[in-house]
Amino acid sequence: MNTSQQRRISRQHRSTLRWIVAITTIALVFDGYDLVVYGTVVPSFLRDPSQIGHLSVAQAGALGSYALMGVMVGALTAGAVGDHTGRRRIMIAGIVWFSVAMGLSAFATSITVFGVLRFLTGIGVGALVATAAAIIAEFAPPHRRNVYNAIVYSGVPAGGVLAAVMALLTSGGDSWRTLFLFGAAPLVVLLPVTLLRLPESPKWLLARGHTEQARLLSERTGVTLGEAPRAVEVKKVGFAALASRRYALPTVLLGLMSCSGLLLTYALNTWLPEIMGQSGFGKSYALVFLLALNGGAIIGGVLASRVADRTGPQRVITSTFVLAAVSLTLLTLGLPLGVLLALVAVAGIGTIGTQVLVYGFVANYYDTRARAAGVAWCAGFGRLGGIGGPLVGGALVSAGISPHTAFYAFAGVAVFGALVNLFVPRRSAEADAVPASVPARPSAETACVLAYESLR
Repeated sequence: MNTSQQRRISRQHRSTLRWIVAITTIALVFDGYDLVVYGTVVPSFLRDPSQIGHLSVAQAGALGSYALMGVMVGALTAGAVGDHTGRRRIMIAGIVWFSVAMGLSAFATSITVFGVLRFLTGIGVGALVATAAAIIAEFAPPHRRNVYNAIVYSGVPAGGVLAAVMALLTSGGDSWRTLFLFGAAPLVVLLPVTLLRLPESPKWLLARGHTEQARLLSERTGVTLGEAPRAVEVKKVGFAALASRRYALPTVLLGLMSCSGLLLTYALNTWLPEIMGQSGFGKSYALVFLLALNGGAIIGGVLASRVADRTGPQRVITSTFVLAAVSLTLLTLGLPLGVLLALVAVAGIGTIGTQVLVYGFVANYYDTRARAAGVAWCAGFGRLGGIGGPLVGGALVSAGISPHTAFYAFAGVAVFGALVNLFVPRRSAEADAVPASVPARPSAETACVLAYESLR
């Protein structure tokens, strides 16, 4: 193959990857916005019954969990069908679903209607969260998968930052409706681009037996399909593969680890403004803490992912969980505002940033036939922790205990996540193997390998 052909394939792969990263990142920005914006309006709901009705602290915690219940349903559903129907269809359906539900939430006039719409919104969010990591794992170069995954999933805390900024810019009365209506923007802004620029995964097509389509798409996108190992036969697909001897134990452990990360993520995003408000900080300061939490997660998550690409994600995840435990404990010492903001930012790295790393770890742990199911399990089962986060936070706040106790409880969860991570078995070298019955084309593979090398 001559140099001009190599350069052409390299350009094709870079262009494809840029569009995929842009589309999935923007989708997760709005996912993060949707899930965090509720935390910014909780204080208004608690103090103004004229919005959706009289709301107790316990009810506010329950409402915060409804969206996460929907995320669990959406993620598990996407996992059940994603390895059978493909990545592209799930992404498109998820964007439409959560945008419509988010927009309708802006017109809710009762607690019941608002809660139902929060649950429905969560279904669309779950489908996107569970699919994004699978797409990145199958398009990104192997030596940079954690970095690209971190960029994409940093969209979630970036959405949290966007929600906090929008909340600071709008205040009083029905301003919360504007915040929710803004969450429907992807239906107009993102969906047309996704329909035009998001390709199906060639690796998924090959794994499903669509050999010729996979070869053509591989040549068009510059994505290598890999060489088929001689002795590998993958018969189980999706959730059935997760129950196999190869994946059963790590699936349980990865689910528990995700559960810990998501409990911390949503407990802090939902209740941090209220907890800091009870500590004597006004509304504006409380929202600044939310900005620090998510801003720290964005920067720290990307930096940590670069280390993960070099050393492996497990060591980094253990370190960031420990970092979260230490920073949350130090928040109880009544330190100056500047130090508190710095500690909250570090806590963002250890909680939200850790969950970003967990998604990348999981997506690269499973092979193509089980990847969507594996990420869906991680996102879906992990949502039990996400559901518990607002409930636990609400129980602690409504019990009238000091904010110190809540931070100690969250630090304990971080320590648990670090311990679980230590027992996850090493990833099998067979991951991403293609069934032996599928022939490989040396010239296409060579071209795509050269394309990958050009991205180093």
